[in-house]
Amino acid sequence: MFTEAITVNAPEFLENIQIPQRASYIRVIMLELSRIASHLLWLGPFMADLGAQTPFFYIFRERELIYDLFEAATGMRMMHNYFRIGGVAADLPYGWIEKCLDFCDYFLRGIVEYQQLITQNPIFLERVEGVGFISGEEAVNWGLSGPMLRASGIQWDLRKVDLYESYNQFDWKVQWQKEGDSLARYLVRISEMRESIKIIQQAIEKIPGGPYENLEIRRFKKAKNSEWNDFEYRFLGKKPSPNFELSKQELYVRVEAPKGELGIYLVGDDSLFPWRWKIRPPGFINLQILPQLVKKMKLADIMTILGSIDIIMGEVDR
Repeated sequence: MFTEAITVNAPEFLENIQIPQRASYIRVIMLELSRIASHLLWLGPFMADLGAQTPFFYIFRERELIYDLFEAATGMRMMHNYFRIGGVAADLPYGWIEKCLDFCDYFLRGIVEYQQLITQNPIFLERVEGVGFISGEEAVNWGLSGPMLRASGIQWDLRKVDLYESYNQFDWKVQWQKEGDSLARYLVRISEMRESIKIIQQAIEKIPGGPYENLEIRRFKKAKNSEWNDFEYRFLGKKPSPNFELSKQELYVRVEAPKGELGIYLVGDDSLFPWRWKIRPPGFINLQILPQLVKKMKLADIMTILGSIDIIMGEVDR
């Protein structure tokens, strides 16, 4: 997913692996679908915590359509193993692009429903407006990223900053707000979903033909493990990435995940296993500011503030 973004001290064999343009476009489409699914997964429980049950069920409807697309392309609805060093594990199946375009048209109408049901709701606005304020300076000092950072007036998005994959070939804008409260964080995520649809539609329109995986990758498969060609390993989920030795150097690579900066730090040791491997999860970093946000706030506002941070327990339960 992030191997091709390595620009500093990259091992020579990784520098020689350039993923095909078609694979990069497919990756962008999948990344933006994942961004929408993540924001929807946040929006449902967030609205339920505020007492709005109807949008909760509407949002599950849209998420299921995204999972249908994931299942058709990867074989799994969640936790799919699709990206590979050098490309993706398999090409998009016949008819998948048309189904994805249908979803884009449908989801744009769904966003209008959200705005009618949620954004213009006076009760919702009273619960979130002015609650959990974070200034731009505080957001930077606390190391916040993603919608948490952009809702405080900082126009920082790694898709624009690092120019990984093929994001620079599409017309899209970084979504941000300056108010820094829970409402601003909600508006950023709503706007990002609309912008993700815009990116997906452009990627589908411009997607080139050609291979979905670099031919150089085949030399890894011809190594000692001939069992990879057996029947039981032909399934997509069992198709492995190639093994390679990590040289003695430090590497840090980052991507703009839906919740913020997802970073991978590696220290090589001339072996197949890194000497050190650390993941920088955005939720764990973003949650650090919570004790400051809840000071002198009402007890009922705590759920609003915590919900606006958008955490995953697997990231923050340490």
